[in-house]
Amino acid sequence: MYSSLYSKLLSGLAVFTLISCHSTKNNSTSQQAEVQKIVTPERPNILMVLCDDLGYSDVGFNGSKDITTPALDKLAHNGTILTSAYVSHPFCGPSRAGLMTGLYAHKIGAQFNLPPNSETIAQGISTKETFISKVLDESDYYTGLIGKWHLGATPEFHPNERGFDDFYGFLGGGHKYFPEAYREAYAKQEKQGNKVIWDYLSPLEHNGKKLHETEYLTDAFSREAVRFVTEASKKEEPFFLYLSYNAPHTPLEAKEEDLQRFSHIKDEKRRTYAAMVYAVDRGIERITKALQETNQLDNTLIVFFSDNGGKTTAGATNFPLKEGKGSVYEGGHRVPMFFHWPNVVPSGKKYNHLVSALDFYPTFTRLAGAKVPEGKQLDGKNIWEDFLAGKNAHADDNIYIMRHRNGFSDVSVRRNEWKAVKAYNQKWKLFNIENDISENKDVSAKHPDVVKELVGEGEVWSRFHVQPLWWHDVKTGEEWKADGMPKFDKTFSLN
Repeated sequence: MYSSLYSKLLSGLAVFTLISCHSTKNNSTSQQAEVQKIVTPERPNILMVLCDDLGYSDVGFNGSKDITTPALDKLAHNGTILTSAYVSHPFCGPSRAGLMTGLYAHKIGAQFNLPPNSETIAQGISTKETFISKVLDESDYYTGLIGKWHLGATPEFHPNERGFDDFYGFLGGGHKYFPEAYREAYAKQEKQGNKVIWDYLSPLEHNGKKLHETEYLTDAFSREAVRFVTEASKKEEPFFLYLSYNAPHTPLEAKEEDLQRFSHIKDEKRRTYAAMVYAVDRGIERITKALQETNQLDNTLIVFFSDNGGKTTAGATNFPLKEGKGSVYEGGHRVPMFFHWPNVVPSGKKYNHLVSALDFYPTFTRLAGAKVPEGKQLDGKNIWEDFLAGKNAHADDNIYIMRHRNGFSDVSVRRNEWKAVKAYNQKWKLFNIENDISENKDVSAKHPDVVKELVGEGEVWSRFHVQPLWWHDVKTGEEWKADGMPKFDKTFSLN
């Protein structure tokens, strides 16, 4: 069915000129541009694969030596690797809020993770915000979410109410991986009469109905993705699938056969983490095969990335980036990413210009032939034409990151090669990210005007923030109010 539909789509092809991106085999900036014609079929399938806490250097296509990811590497090398890709927050929930709304989480009161067991409280991203899933659903896409949600667990915030036709997964911020273990623990607490049970133990659900899952969680989500794309192949409309793995987020739990594969890794945390990443890769191989067998691969844009940087205390690495999850340095929010779409996305290339996950909302909308909701001002932009042309879609644009701490905020502003950083209540620093990706050399003294300009623009950006609608725990909320946060006058002071 889909091959015939694909032929129909070719009647509306848009033709673009492509200046080649950097080759994965040659990173020289002096390569000669080659010109070829690229066509973008209308209304492709969109498969967005998100990992949780995956380190920048923990996949083969981004330089991993000890973790093997053959399925991901094959897709990445047959597509384009985005070397300078960012998410909008260094933590799970706010990053996902940005992904779904196209807005910085700070603008909608979602700058903290939702508290555990949020199914007991009516908290979540405002229903006034139209998610990208809703935009695509209303544009006659068959929409699915498999895996982690973390954007509200009460009925009004449920994925089925936010534009997803099919939801299979869990609503909270994390989950244990082995069903026999979490079912037993859940049943024990139920038997004790506990009304509120840790959501990492809760049963999975399918469109609101509780399930008796039997497979290791990562394998279960891969299985359901295969089911979804197989069902989608029998429909007339294209699909949008948000495959939201919770791996390799803690708890560190892996299958024995996967652990054996990484027996050469002596550190137990690293070994378990590697096995969890490999389980994702195994799943991607199954899903790619299903797309091929249903004749959908050639009309499917696959986007793969992580929701934030890897957690270095839980086995991850982000080399050569500084720090990791939770940080406003590169390791906190610069993530591994690739695009794959046969005969459309350039094959065997690297795109070294900056890309933000906030760009997916307008870019997917453009590819779907849909419209951004009236009055919605997005923080990202449609990068598609610039991406195909190898051009910098964010030349002279600012990319922001902010993480609140007790009594102060960490923040960074990146524009072109410059990145201004204020972390741990220290003075503002400046780095040339293109020459110093590890942020080792503070050049603020040499370029005070650049620092002043970026910090000033960061202060203007902060004026559009609102007070948090929730905090990840009670103590943080109490401290926030007692400290009179956010105290942006101090954050953006150069004194």
